[in-house]
Amino acid sequence: MNKADLVESVARQMGSSKAEAERAVVAVTAAIAAGLKGDGEVSIQGFGAFRVRKYPAREARNPKTQAVIMIAARRTVGFRAGKALKDVV
Repeated sequence: MNKADLVESVARQMGSSKAEAERAVVAVTAAIAAGLKGDGEVSIQGFGAFRVRKYPAREARNPKTQAVIMIAARRTVGFRAGKALKDVV
């Protein structure tokens, strides 16, 4: 399912236009992003939790040349599904 499919599904469930449903989808995704900004966590009861994960800098090897390279520290978003979502899937 992509964003257009999600908007269409939300519009059907809400009984509203696609424009209103798209504003709702955009608002929810923006709110999740704002909640994660910094080191936040966003939990949606019954659905799951989004959390910022930090990975430290590390050394790695290029498998072709065996040269040691440095991989920079990074932050990414992780998701853990809630019980209700796990039961559905």
